[in-house]
Amino acid sequence: MRSRMALSLIALGILFGVGCAQVATGQREAAQAADISLPAPSLTGKVSVEEALAKRRSVRSFTQQGLSLQQIGQLAWAAQGITGSGGKRTAPSAMAVYPLQLYLITSDGVFRYLPEGHRLAKVSGSDARAALSSQFSVRDAPLDFVIVGDLAKARARLGDRAERFVCIEAGHVAQNIHLQAVALALGSVSVGGYRDADVVKALGLAAEETPLYIIPVGYPRTG
Repeated sequence: MRSRMALSLIALGILFGVGCAQVATGQREAAQAADISLPAPSLTGKVSVEEALAKRRSVRSFTQQGLSLQQIGQLAWAAQGITGSGGKRTAPSAMAVYPLQLYLITSDGVFRYLPEGHRLAKVSGSDARAALSSQFSVRDAPLDFVIVGDLAKARARLGDRAERFVCIEAGHVAQNIHLQAVALALGSVSVGGYRDADVVKALGLAAEETPLYIIPVGYPRTG
């Protein structure tokens, strides 16, 4: 995993005109320089929790209208944003292990959400939406979220109940995304129809990382 990260940082260094020697001595700084800062999330809205619950429906057909960086950031924050001291997040985690990673896939590439600093790290510049699943909702949505669980990290703290807690936590995160989508006048749907190997390859996941959910999000197509 370390070698894969090092290669990614070298590639980012080349992309941003940073020499390999500088990357080797300042990998953390180079990675942060390549991150995309997201607009601050809104903590108030015009749609109540009750209204969002009542309006939530599975939406599988989307227009081609892209989402703004503000919308993308708000959705990512709703899923895994930090809301309190000690790194507490919008979704609860057993023993505060936080074994989930949130990936975002658009036509511009593959990104990983970094709750610390509310930013995105670019993983790849390739449009991987069609590679995730054969379902048209995944392919056509302007934004796909993939919730990934690190079971090894969870087992180190949670033992033989790790898989249960990871799946429960993924459900919390998914519902947050769905309700936030409603509040933004967007549609979304939970997708489980994918092959793990396809998602692992498309996102370049490590051996201990398991894809749990795909959630396409976009403007609902009407008519």
